[in-house]
Amino acid sequence: MPARRPIRSGTPRRVATLSVHTSPLDQPGAGDAGGMNVYIVEASRRLAARGIAVDIFTRATSSDLPPVVEMCPGVTVRHVVAGPFEGLGKEELPAQLCAFTAAVLREEAQHEPGYYDVVHSHYWLSGQVGYLARDRWSVPLIHTAHTLAKVKNEALAVGDRPEPRSRVIGEEQVVAEADRLIANTDEEARQLVRLYGADPARTLVVPPGVDLERFSPGDRAAARRAVGMPQDAVVLLFVGRIQPLKAPDVLLHTAARLLADDPGLRDRLRVHVVGAPSGSGLDAPEQLKELAGSLGIADVVTFFPPQPPERLALHYRAADVTVVPSHNESFGLVALESQACGTPVVAAEVGGLPTAVRDGVSGVLVAGHDPADYAVAVRAVLARRELLAAGARRHAGLFSWDRTADALVQAYASAARDMAAAPIRPARERRLGPLRVLPGVQVAR
Repeated sequence: MPARRPIRSGTPRRVATLSVHTSPLDQPGAGDAGGMNVYIVEASRRLAARGIAVDIFTRATSSDLPPVVEMCPGVTVRHVVAGPFEGLGKEELPAQLCAFTAAVLREEAQHEPGYYDVVHSHYWLSGQVGYLARDRWSVPLIHTAHTLAKVKNEALAVGDRPEPRSRVIGEEQVVAEADRLIANTDEEARQLVRLYGADPARTLVVPPGVDLERFSPGDRAAARRAVGMPQDAVVLLFVGRIQPLKAPDVLLHTAARLLADDPGLRDRLRVHVVGAPSGSGLDAPEQLKELAGSLGIADVVTFFPPQPPERLALHYRAADVTVVPSHNESFGLVALESQACGTPVVAAEVGGLPTAVRDGVSGVLVAGHDPADYAVAVRAVLARRELLAAGARRHAGLFSWDRTADALVQAYASAARDMAAAPIRPARERRLGPLRVLPGVQVAR
């Protein structure tokens, strides 16, 4: 094992951020890009604004990608060649972790020892790389799971595939190794402790934020004109990846229920779906459009591709209600973005959504996924929209990426202090405990 360098216990100078399976440069709402991409981008920008350089390592998915991209001053994206550029599913990436790890270690080896002060991994695949880098560099590993296999498997949607045992084992290993686990909500922290045996003392709750400048109230009439929406329309909005986990089908059934209860609403009701098929949704990419046809509501449903942030804000401002009926969400950034724009939310009472949405103040939470219950909730929001819109703006104002970044810096510094104060033990002993040597047996040191 290489000599251990002195560990700096103050504010880090440089962070190695790991995002193996999805690039922060990808458009959220399609493929594997979603809230985690937004999190990495926004947190990295705020860290850079505090004078902390961030190198983001992600797998190259095209030969056209440059090896290095400056995302913004102080934030560099490094495209790592690990496996074929295209046609590699997320479930196939564990076989490429060795190649990815080697590339990360080689990048650090080109610099003087101590180049990185902390490793922050996102999702379990990155955590596997992170704990090897942690031991090689003698720096703290901070890990954010974003989603957890055991939680997803407890709340599978119809037609969704359970997460494999290999992922569960991989997550357990990362939870055991990380110096700090970053949970989005109190509920996620409890899940880490209950389902994975996480150490509560190393499990911190750091809520994500929202860009309160980009996502803000604006001219609703202008927003409706911009997205091609009649001024008198009643608009229900879904934003996210189109897959069973996100349950966009619940919104379509809800719309059909609203029309069945009030046929006169058909001339005004509009359902806007912003996103693209992803995950198991790729097995039947036209299924949602076919469902709209079978429900007899194809004339009121419009599908939009994933939108850049500025355009997405227009969709939020133009809508009457944003519906987030997911079977599981570690937090629910879509709900927060919508509320920041002054649009209340109807959301499933699962995962982090009870934190992202304040029931009765910024929107309505629904237990379960019965479209009849969602129809009741939508009508309740429409009846109190102005009051809930004001509550939505206030609630979203409690969250900001600056607060998230400040909390992350504190987590990095406290983990470094703990590592500096800990007795030095060989990596093998940290994994397995003190070695017991039987008589007559020699153990390589």
